[in-house]
Amino acid sequence: MKRIFYFLAIAWCLVACQDDDKFSASTGLQLTFPSDTLKMDTVFSRTPSSTYSFWVHNQNDTGIRMERIRLKRGNQTGFRVNVDGIYLDNANGSQTADVEIRRNDSILVFVELTPGETGQQQPVLLEDDLVFTFESGNEQKVCLQAWVWDARKLYSPVISEDTVIESSVPLVVFGDMRVEEGATLTVRNTTLFFHDGAGIDVYGTLRAEDCVMRGDRLDDMFDYLPYDRISGQWNGIHIRPTSKDNVLLRTEIRNPLYGVRCDSAALDVDHYRLEMEHCVIHNCEGAGLVGVNAYVRLDHCQLTNTGGDCFALYGGVAEIEHCTFAQFYPFIADRGAAFRFTNYHGNDTIPLYLYCSGSILTGYADDVVMGEMLGEDAATFDYTFKNCLMRTPEVADETNRFEDIIWETPKDSIQGTKHFVTIDEDNLIYDFHLDSLSTAQGKGCY
Repeated sequence: MKRIFYFLAIAWCLVACQDDDKFSASTGLQLTFPSDTLKMDTVFSRTPSSTYSFWVHNQNDTGIRMERIRLKRGNQTGFRVNVDGIYLDNANGSQTADVEIRRNDSILVFVELTPGETGQQQPVLLEDDLVFTFESGNEQKVCLQAWVWDARKLYSPVISEDTVIESSVPLVVFGDMRVEEGATLTVRNTTLFFHDGAGIDVYGTLRAEDCVMRGDRLDDMFDYLPYDRISGQWNGIHIRPTSKDNVLLRTEIRNPLYGVRCDSAALDVDHYRLEMEHCVIHNCEGAGLVGVNAYVRLDHCQLTNTGGDCFALYGGVAEIEHCTFAQFYPFIADRGAAFRFTNYHGNDTIPLYLYCSGSILTGYADDVVMGEMLGEDAATFDYTFKNCLMRTPEVADETNRFEDIIWETPKDSIQGTKHFVTIDEDNLIYDFHLDSLSTAQGKGCY
């Protein structure tokens, strides 16, 4: 009985193997692709794209031989293709030959792109066809498609003298941009795209007007989620102890590791270390804005969604008018406060003066406003909140530090996310303009 079983098993294997080795040149055979077009994301010129892939399926009952697989435009577009482990060598006409796909089997195709410059200010559509030529002479193709955007690249630029950057073409920064002590960097009407690990180190002075600062990933993490909505894409701005008179106007800083850090320095009440007007710091992996013994002024600014504190002031002086501090960071539960202020840093006491008016301080937690005092000398911990909405337990105010405050609680019918037009936690889309039903009308940055 065992011999009969072994004989049948061997016979079945032989038949199966013969079927697997059967190939046909019939003109009726077709391959199956996930789509007739591979749509890649926008790519900066002279910059390698991410790697994209797709499967090519042979759902026929017989094998198929590809006489040739090639890029229609050869090496003219910058597309690079690997088919089933075989690179379509540009030196060989961007093609390969004699590729087999057995019945009910598939092969994997990888595609990358390093495009040349287009000479245009706006993104330009780039296309090529990956052509599959059958042994029968039939052809099928997949269109490879990407948008190409010309950009200037800056590699660890050092600003050692007063410099103005104003560019209608995107600037991509690799490595830290360093502003030397005594020098002023002015950036106007420009978008700065920072590569992973890049940022701005300011030892001198930074002035930005009508700018966007963000990471350089233009592709998607998932179909619904661009990398531009993911925090930690670049390092942020670091204001060093020698720096002063920094001004940001109508500037958006989004998706960095941290937003802006002001290192400790001797307090100079005649010079702001940082002024921000109509600015946004959004979606930081760490803190949004940190000031240590700094003189800081914020006017109509939005500081939102940070893994650390949206705003943290360790001593120094802060003047805040009509700002929105909203802590709805989506990636971790142990997120920081919306607003933190103290009269110390580490073990050092640093006198604090804080004035905040017309602002919104809210978030997910029951208490998102953290005031922390070291020692018993109230003169070193001087603060005033006026005409604000604050999500924190109501304070018994005997020193007139709180005036015309709306004390928000989790029991309020309109509270937290319900104040704002759009808080889409699934797709990470946020619009912090006030909803018409919000109790915070007249407050905040919008």
